[in-house]
Amino acid sequence: MKSMRINKYIAQSGIASRRKADELVAAGNVKVNGLTLKEAGYDVVAGDVVEVNGRRIEPEDKKVYILLNKPLGYVTTVSDDKDRQTVMDLVRDVDARIFPVGRLDYNTSGMLIMTNDGDFAYRLTHPKHEMPKTYRARVAGVLSDEKCAKLRRGVDIGGYVTSNAKVQIVKGVQRSTIVDITIHEGKNRQVRKMFKAVGNNVQELARIAIGDIKLGRLAVGHYRKLTKEEVEYLKNC
Repeated sequence: MKSMRINKYIAQSGIASRRKADELVAAGNVKVNGLTLKEAGYDVVAGDVVEVNGRRIEPEDKKVYILLNKPLGYVTTVSDDKDRQTVMDLVRDVDARIFPVGRLDYNTSGMLIMTNDGDFAYRLTHPKHEMPKTYRARVAGVLSDEKCAKLRRGVDIGGYVTSNAKVQIVKGVQRSTIVDITIHEGKNRQVRKMFKAVGNNVQELARIAIGDIKLGRLAVGHYRKLTKEEVEYLKNC
């Protein structure tokens, strides 16, 4: 094996993305040859024994790419210290150590990609790639043309002004509005904060597309494998 940066080694082992791997190192959860690693810049070489949270890991050769329709009430993590249900509970029969790419809030449903390919996850989540993500929201009240224009231009969500967004009203329903919004960033609870910034609280929220790949009719709580064409599209988007 050629030398490999520790965060990439962890990512290729299906434990976490490279950014999350850096956090694991910083938290003292990674050991190499029995010693707690203190530098994220460490290069793993042949013969090194790497452990994460006490478990030995090795890179996986077979890459797995899954699209899950996440239900409400699940945490988008590999494990949870509060003993809540995680998205991993929905993919127990997958024969690979996969992890979620990015996150969906506990009270947000919809499209979530899971994989054991750390480089793939890095590309989808790094801000420089600006991967578009589309959400369908049900918001309280009427979403006026003026408010839609503000959302499209960008709004202040607390010290950060969002970039241009696509906004399309789907329909009005019983004192609320159903709207599709496409964003390119991935700030924490960004969509909810954007609608709140124009005076409309989100009542329901689901991610329905990443780039040109759509959730479609995949049942809630179910998953499917991404096609070869879909994987290549996401790698090159």
